[in-house]
Amino acid sequence: MTNTQRVSIDKQHPAAYQALIALSIEVENSATAAGLDPLLVELLRVRTSQINGCAFCLRMHTGDALKKGENPDRIAVLPAWEETGYFSDTERAALRLTEAIARVSDGHVRDEDYNAAAAELTEDQISAVAWLATVMNAFNRVAITSRYHVAG
Repeated sequence: MTNTQRVSIDKQHPAAYQALIALSIEVENSATAAGLDPLLVELLRVRTSQINGCAFCLRMHTGDALKKGENPDRIAVLPAWEETGYFSDTERAALRLTEAIARVSDGHVRDEDYNAAAAELTEDQISAVAWLATVMNAFNRVAITSRYHVAG
């Protein structure tokens, strides 16, 4: 880590940041309307932030998940979700699609990842997961670029 002072882009362009917050609220409402469990929504946010290495968002959404009643064991094994029995088929489909979207530079969203999600999720749920991953990626980039402080 460097000591370079960074522009806090959320404060530099607050209207843009407020629009991102409004989008996030709309996406969360859409996810709920599509029948996605609020705990899954937080896990998708955590998983995206793990992939992107965003400590600020990880701390925030891990805390949010715990406050909503998420099991700490599920959070602990989230990076290895495929190797556990902790997650339902719906959660696995959403996690797989979220990872593919977060890692879009690794070959875009491959047909096998999308098709695996489509076999388990409704069209509304696929769209909601895609929007959740898209918005979380945006928040991760804001926090990482601005070097949001994470207290120890």
